[in-house]
Amino acid sequence: MAISEFADLSIDNVPLRNSENSRVVPYVHPRDPGAKVEFVFREQDENGDFQFVTRTAEEIFKGRRLAIFGLPGAFTPTCSDIQLPAYEVAYDDFIARGIDEVYCVSVNDAFVMNAWFEKQGITKVKALPDGNGIFTWCCDLMVSKNNLGFGNRSWRYAAIVDDGVFEQCLEEAGKTNNCGTDPYENSTPERLLATLG
Repeated sequence: MAISEFADLSIDNVPLRNSENSRVVPYVHPRDPGAKVEFVFREQDENGDFQFVTRTAEEIFKGRRLAIFGLPGAFTPTCSDIQLPAYEVAYDDFIARGIDEVYCVSVNDAFVMNAWFEKQGITKVKALPDGNGIFTWCCDLMVSKNNLGFGNRSWRYAAIVDDGVFEQCLEEAGKTNNCGTDPYENSTPERLLATLG
């Protein structure tokens, strides 16, 4: 039986860095150079019907300066009660400082992300559903949360990404598989805004 690319022993072994050793956005799959890294959204068409829409990481990140923040999962307490609403409140501050868009990344599918954003009343921050986990894994931000029955998920972080290069990446302390705590201190919108001067 083949070993999944997300087997616990492999998820920290992703060599996606540029010549300056900065983390970079994956545009192609590191184990399948013929495959682009993609996100699958559920969006309404002109008739009001929801359709699957696929966009590549290159479409989203290339030539843009973005604020992104990753979290373990939609509908979870810290993510729902504190982090996502805080970024919604801070959205205009990011735009005023030259950020093109603010995205919330989670290893959840588009159905879940859409339902979560609707329930939370989020209208400014954009959902970036990394349902297959490829983006999070390639950015070396994935951890196992098998202890909670989550499987593999994003570690909590916030970043400024300019044209596909991570300028800043504020990871929470203690990144490890099956972490017994869920820290939220380094990746707040206030701390990410402070990196913009």
